[in-house]
Amino acid sequence: MADRFSNHASGLSSPPGGVDAITPSDTTDLANVTRGLNVSGSGVVRVTTVLGTTETVFVAAGVVFPIRATRVWAQGTDATGIRGLY
Repeated sequence: MADRFSNHASGLSSPPGGVDAITPSDTTDLANVTRGLNVSGSGVVRVTTVLGTTETVFVAAGVVFPIRATRVWAQGTDATGIRGLY
């Protein structure tokens, strides 16, 4: 399959190139820093950002929430079906 954009640099305003299922953890960082989160079940997600701040945000089901996260915490997260877009 041809990728017409393979010679273009991807930026933060570009669509994500990959998706990972995320299992929230209070001890383990994500394998990839996200560009956004998507959930199948709305709720709050506790994250640590690339700047090192830890906050709780509400993410609606089916909507991409733009955030550069390094960790999704188990404690304080009740959204389900979390996917990281990178």
